[in-house]
Parts: sequence; structure tokens; C-alpha cells
Amino acid sequence: MAAGDDRLAHPDATLGGGPSGLIGRRIAGYQVESEIGRGGMAVVYRATDLRLDRTVALKLLAPELARNDTFRQRFAHESRVAAAIDHPHIVPVFEAGEVEGVLYIAMRYVPGQDLRALLDRGGPLELPAACRIAGQVASALDAAHAHDLVHRDVKPGNILVAEGTDSDHPEHVYLTDFGLTKKSLSLTGYTRVGQFVGTLDYVAPEQISGKPVDGRCDVYSLACVVFETLVGHPPFRRDDDMALLWAHQYDPPPKLSDHVPDVVPGVDEVLVKALAKSPDDRYDGCLEFVTALRLAGRGGPPPPPEPEPTGHASTQVDMRLDDLPPEPPPPPTPPAWARPVFPELSP
Repeated sequence: MAAGDDRLAHPDATLGGGPSGLIGRRIAGYQVESEIGRGGMAVVYRATDLRLDRTVALKLLAPELARNDTFRQRFAHESRVAAAIDHPHIVPVFEAGEVEGVLYIAMRYVPGQDLRALLDRGGPLELPAACRIAGQVASALDAAHAHDLVHRDVKPGNILVAEGTDSDHPEHVYLTDFGLTKKSLSLTGYTRVGQFVGTLDYVAPEQISGKPVDGRCDVYSLACVVFETLVGHPPFRRDDDMALLWAHQYDPPPKLSDHVPDVVPGVDEVLVKALAKSPDDRYDGCLEFVTALRLAGRGGPPPPPEPEPTGHASTQVDMRLDDLPPEPPPPPTPPAWARPVFPELSP
């Protein structure tokens, strides 16, 4: 068998090398080069697409996820929807599939750093720079909402900041990790005890309480990110996770002016509205929020309130499970090469 063959000569053998056991291997036509990030349910590698000779970000999902048939169906559906979104600030999905019982997603590789690294290295941003970045993220989110996708996990680590084109556009921002697993996990109940979909520092109150969500939960999370880009930390900081969850649900949001001097009063009002506990009290869209923030930052009045609608026309993302195609047969046991990637999850 040639080196790099997709099939393993000894499928029962456990690969050595710890988390980087897949470096140099070929998976579904992609040559794995280096690890660039990992979370509880996925690992992302820099890889080469051997068919088109291009660099991609290859995301491998935990082997246990492929054994949940409802998740696999949702994964296939949401991957197709995400791949269909053509937007300059959304990381394109090139391919999604399954190989030897392991689900994978191949995406554009974006050189640069994420917003988390940018803030850690340079500290808080000025309002104009924060609005430039937030505006690009908001545009991506609104485009996803128009395709019935809610991100659910907007945070600095999912905002990639690449080099821009000129001094007027010093950065080009991409939003990544569009919840291809998150919505499915919440639908199937395939989350661990004590966990839910989202990241604690940026999670909307309705996500915490398990209520149905729409694009306004992303408005809340984006407002948390904007607050952090301006202050240096998220709006709510508590000593333990339960206190943090309580704060998101019940404590009033802090005022930006208490942390940043010389803030125009209108900016406080905009952030307080975006961080409202009830989705009905927030902005209906992410661009609407950022537009109000820009206007307030220039000293202008916030936009006038819209007339009360007869019924909220928000897009409901969670489709009925009855609409899913028939369940496929269970997948094979994950191959040995996937076990060292997720040692805490593998059987």
C-alpha cells in the first residue's frame, strides 16, 4: 500500500503521536499537514486538496457523532445549506462528507489570525475599528439568517481577521463554524450532561433556557463580542459558570461608559438594546444593530423605532424532524486512525 493511501493496512492498530497522529495522512482526498485548532467535538487541520492542489481547512468531527443517525442527517442537510451561501464574509464550505464512519468538512483556509488572538495581542479596539469588524460579521450573519441558518456560537474565536485591500479596508473579516454541528446536537439531545449549545461568555438567554431561537440570538452574541472588542472582556464576568449563566438571564447589562471613557451616551443605549434579555426587545437584525452603533458613535440619534408589527416575522431555523429523509443504516465503527484525535470520546 502506498504511503498516504486512504485505506489503512492495519485498521485495528492505534496510531501514535497523540493529537497529531494524523499529520501526513490522506483523508478523503486531503493530505493532512498540521493541526490549527480543536474543540470538544472537532479538530481542524491545515490540509492540501490533492485533486485541485489547494490549501484547505479540514474539520474532522468526533467519531461518536457519526453514530447518531439523526445527527448525520442534519449534518448532511446543513452542510448543503452552508455550502450554498455565497458571501464575501462567510468562509466557503467546499465539501462535506463521511469517510470510514468519520464526518468531515473541507473549507477555505484563511491565513491570518482570529479576533481572539487580535485582542489578546493588541488589546481593545477603538469604536471605528470595532464597527468595521462587527459590520462585516453582521453582514455574514444576516445572510445566513436569510438561508434559515442561525450561527448560535458567535465569539472572537470564530471571527477570522485577514489582511484587507487598502487603508480604507485594513482588514477582511470571515465568520466561520456555522453551527453545522451545534443545531443538530441540540435537536438530537446529543450534548453532555451540564452542557448546551453555545459559549458561556456570549450565549443568549433563550439558548440557556432551552427556548426556540432565531437570528436575534446572534444579535445578542454579536453585542457581547462588540462589548469585548471595546473593553477587553465580555459584558458579564462571574466566578463560576452557574453565576455567569444567571447573569446572562437576569442581570442588567453593564454600561460601556463605565469601562471606556468619553463614550457617546447613545452607544450605551444601542448596546443595552442589543443585550436585552428578551429577543423581542432587541434589534431584529445584526446589520440593524451595527448601523445603530455606528450612528450613535458619530453623535447622531439612534434610528427611530419601527412600528409595532402584527406578528414577528423571524425565521425559525429548526425544521421538523418529520421532514427528514428516512434514517440510513448505522455507520461502521470509526477507524483506528480517528481514535487518537478524540481520545476522550473514542470507545
